[in-house]
Amino acid sequence: MACKESERAELLQAVQFLDRRMREIRDTGKVVGSERIAVMAALNITHELLGHKGGAPATSGFDSLAVQRRISAMQTAIDRAMAEQDKLF
Repeated sequence: MACKESERAELLQAVQFLDRRMREIRDTGKVVGSERIAVMAALNITHELLGHKGGAPATSGFDSLAVQRRISAMQTAIDRAMAEQDKLF
């Protein structure tokens, strides 16, 4: 991934953070496949980030509660799809 030399350390930290989160998800055994694990990690990280931003909707026009609801719905849909896929094997 291309980045400025001054951003390299932060990029490596992000890689390590994402890798750690993906390994945690993989180790639960509930999600199979690197793409699915990456999506779950991204959803979880985004959910946590939005949870920390709290009062942003009124000042920025960004409705974090709506995004959190959407992320929860996406997680539920992924869980259902994964359960259905598990039945196939």
